[in-house]
Amino acid sequence: MNTNKHWLQPDWPVPANIHAATTLRTGGVSQDCYASLNLATHVGDNPDLVKQNRQIITNLLSLPSEPVWLNQTHSNIAVEAHQVTMPPQADASYTGKPGVVCAVMTADCLPLLACSTDGTEIAAIHAGWRGLLDGIIDNTIKALHHNDLLVWLGPAIGLECFEVGAEVRDAFLAQSVNYSSAFKIAKNNKYLADIYQLARINLAKLGINKIYGGGFCTMTEHERFYSYRRDKQTGRMATLIWRD
Repeated sequence: MNTNKHWLQPDWPVPANIHAATTLRTGGVSQDCYASLNLATHVGDNPDLVKQNRQIITNLLSLPSEPVWLNQTHSNIAVEAHQVTMPPQADASYTGKPGVVCAVMTADCLPLLACSTDGTEIAAIHAGWRGLLDGIIDNTIKALHHNDLLVWLGPAIGLECFEVGAEVRDAFLAQSVNYSSAFKIAKNNKYLADIYQLARINLAKLGINKIYGGGFCTMTEHERFYSYRRDKQTGRMATLIWRD
């Protein structure tokens, strides 16, 4: 993992024309609970400061265009990024066009990036447990024209912090018993869920095994990451991918 002061650069063997990053919470102008590089307009932050933060990441990352922002609702909807004019209700975007920046925002949910091995197609996916369960990964991958894909798992809540009810585990096991390895018994009829493992199992079902990243914990790494479960009112990081 290559880490800059204000963003992470995924460590995955993509072609040279593929560029990607996850922003950290540092390096921006937002204040208080949003400090400092909040990129979300829907969390109560000053919109002018968010606009400045978005310009900061455009400059820091030398983005070729404004990222295609989504109105994320934990859905299973994936859209073609190069056809978007206004932020759509969706939780993933994909494109085969150069210069288009696919982006998702997170603060505990799992951001995934996907790229075809020939560097022609890319996607960004926002996957909380609801989106995972409802098929956001499946729908995005099936929208691509390639089967030979690389996937990077960005910063999400870690196994030891992600407590869920038995009903969440039951819902996953109703889809496949393979998901049982992603849950560990906790107290009070609760379970600890490994969102990275849930995604890996989902990807394996789709025939994808070139998977990189994972191992972060947004909830415990206070200095680097926003965490909704930790702080409730807080900002969002962005995970972005684009191609030349």
